[in-house]
Amino acid sequence: MALNVMLGDEELRRRFRACGLRLTPQRAAIYRALVATTSHPTAETLYASVRRTYPNLSQNTVYYTLSALRRAGLVQEVNFGHDGARFDGNVTPHHHLICTACHRIEDVMDERLDRLSLAAPVTKRFEVRRHRVEFYGFCERCRRKQQGTGGRR
Repeated sequence: MALNVMLGDEELRRRFRACGLRLTPQRAAIYRALVATTSHPTAETLYASVRRTYPNLSQNTVYYTLSALRRAGLVQEVNFGHDGARFDGNVTPHHHLICTACHRIEDVMDERLDRLSLAAPVTKRFEVRRHRVEFYGFCERCRRKQQGTGGRR
């Protein structure tokens, strides 16, 4: 899990309080683990990670906490179709690169993508609230692996 951001105790309390969520040590650990990574983990991956610190943590607590955090707008649930729901602690507008070989997901921050707009006839029929752009292909690691095998798959 790559480092994304570190949250201080006061900032964590502020975020939870602003959303009306009760802050428990387990919830704090789950949220911190999620915002500290850019890997878009599954609930199961988060459970395994946080359980190292909280051995009595139940998988149910992780699912319930992720659901509460999602409803509060503190995390995003994303689904790219290959392995179910994943979670993203980055709730700022961004897009994704998805490797079709290893399913690695990377964030893309590009203002040009944020400014995408639809033609006027479409926007008269449909009010766009948000959008997400996904690019599918091969990550650098999988491309190198493929080149090392002569491109055979």
